[in-house]
Amino acid sequence: MTDILIEIEELRRAIREHDYYYYVLDQPLISDAEYDRLMRRLQDLEAQRPDLMTPDSPTQRVGGAPLAGFMQVAHRVPMMSLSNCYTFEELREFDRRVRELLGREPEYICELKIDGVAVSLRYENGVFVQGATRGDGMVGDDITANLRTIRTLFLNIPTAMPSALIDEFEVRGEVYYTRADFERMNTERIDKGLKPFMNPRNAAAGTLKLLDSREVSQRPLCFFAYTIVTGSRIIDEIPNQATVLERLKRLGFPVNPTFILCSNIEAVEDYWRYWEEHHNELPFDADGIVVKLNDLHGQDTLGATAKSPRWAIAFKFVAEGSITRLNAVTWQVGRTGALTPVAELEPVLLAGTIVKRATLHNSDELARLGAMVGDYIEIEKAGEIIPKALRVVTEQRTNDVTPIEIPIVCPVCGWRLVRDAEEVALRCPNWRCPARVVGRITHFAARGAMDIEGLGDKTVEMLYNAGLIADAGDIYYLTAEQVGALPRQAETSADNLLRGIAQSKNRPFDRLLFGLGIRHIGRNVARILAQNHPNFDALTAATEAELTQIPDIGPTIAASIVAFFKDDNEIRVIEKLRRAGLGQSGKSSVQMPQNLAGKTFVLTGTLERWTREQVEEAIRLRGGKASSSVSKKTGYVVAGRDAGSKLDKANQLGVKVIGEEEFEDILDALNT
Repeated sequence: MTDILIEIEELRRAIREHDYYYYVLDQPLISDAEYDRLMRRLQDLEAQRPDLMTPDSPTQRVGGAPLAGFMQVAHRVPMMSLSNCYTFEELREFDRRVRELLGREPEYICELKIDGVAVSLRYENGVFVQGATRGDGMVGDDITANLRTIRTLFLNIPTAMPSALIDEFEVRGEVYYTRADFERMNTERIDKGLKPFMNPRNAAAGTLKLLDSREVSQRPLCFFAYTIVTGSRIIDEIPNQATVLERLKRLGFPVNPTFILCSNIEAVEDYWRYWEEHHNELPFDADGIVVKLNDLHGQDTLGATAKSPRWAIAFKFVAEGSITRLNAVTWQVGRTGALTPVAELEPVLLAGTIVKRATLHNSDELARLGAMVGDYIEIEKAGEIIPKALRVVTEQRTNDVTPIEIPIVCPVCGWRLVRDAEEVALRCPNWRCPARVVGRITHFAARGAMDIEGLGDKTVEMLYNAGLIADAGDIYYLTAEQVGALPRQAETSADNLLRGIAQSKNRPFDRLLFGLGIRHIGRNVARILAQNHPNFDALTAATEAELTQIPDIGPTIAASIVAFFKDDNEIRVIEKLRRAGLGQSGKSSVQMPQNLAGKTFVLTGTLERWTREQVEEAIRLRGGKASSSVSKKTGYVVAGRDAGSKLDKANQLGVKVIGEEEFEDILDALNT
């Protein structure tokens, strides 16, 4: 047994080394035939002794049995998306905000923005244990089996790690296809009579969502790492983003080699200009550069909005454009009643996809564009899911064009449209407008809200048209007979939908709040509200004055909440939800008394009975803040074993330092 174990470990070590030299460094040390011989020998030995199989073995990259579906993973640290800018003026405005918030001249790190799929990889003791997609930033899909197949991704980190990474950490990065591999795959697909992929990014996203990892293992996915996520102690040992990238390289992760340190915004502009001209020469698609404040302490100081960090921005390259004919303009009605004009186009190839529609945003934008039906217009993809119209090609205008009519009544329900003095959008005021109803219910059931599996927009529309639901409350009174009688709803589909509806009753109150679609209430504001008012009773009784006392809740949001809970239509929906058992009492995660409000804690070192995430969650749920840097405003530093430089700084500033038992005493005192 000892001899077999020794040989297995040596084979694994050798194969990992050869993987690194071949896939990461592009410097193969042995022939393909010799590599295959090593792999076959390892497979044979593991087949003889399956008890010696480990999840990080190189043989586990080949994929396993297909999954029934993806499990959901809650990100311990949100995977936020970046704000975009498209002009030097917008970039300099970003620089101005950073300088003002930081109080000093910033240093930036610039990296190419890979046009791929963002993923997070979690390692424990150097072993890859879980991988997830970004999803909605808070919750993603568990795609561990698919990520294991990527040869440039370590299943077991072979080098020594800094102390801050020994227990657990995440590596975040981008999964992508090289242009050469993408073309090769498409050639093979065409030869087999299959439909070719439209573009590398969509192909990568689709591959990661395959349920059969054996199929994924046959596709040449690549990976670039761009950050490390762990407890705040990482800042002690890795003070800036440049060091993060260097440390990732030292650990063996592939890092985009084009990153550069810029001492001012002019250097950032020069970097963008160079790659704007040369990015088509890269072996992979890049659609811009990412500009980040280099100093991690500064990043912590600047923080983030509800959607994106304040310390980073994506400066996009000039978008690819195409010219096509505007055949018509249709008006879509959203869940809030706002109307959006959409250009119906002569189909045209743009950035690898066939485009048939482009957003025109609103009637003011339509007026600025000056387009007429029959015109030729230039469209682009500049970070938009639906491409947008740039300009009318007036030199191609013919005599048969016709003006675009701005509607007076809702195209769905016929109600007269309104336009608030402070708004650009035309709005349908009819609360029962079918388009608004379907939009509200779809939003309620969506991921990030109640996340009801099987209840997408098509199913919602079908249920509404059948007269089975008129609002979100009706969802919880559907029967198997009603759902099963609908077209294309077999018994299994109906059972799955009803199971998904039943499971959604366990969602926390903040998800329910967000799903209700209260104006101005996004996911972050919903969480803040739920921490302070954990059920319908508490929130319904709240006054505007009380609500504005909550951090991040201003007069506009407070007024919107109070108005919502006084609206007769909304009251009827809430009563249905109450009877179904929703919103009666918040989860324990939002029922905690906010005794730590206004207190800031900093953690350093390793605790015996708590993980860093558990401590930070306990603080957050009681209204406190867990920070990564010590300042005069810090309330407590919780110090564990092997405490770092934060402990020294706390002593210098006179900040109170407590141990694990004292921290538990504080929590116990709050619970009595």
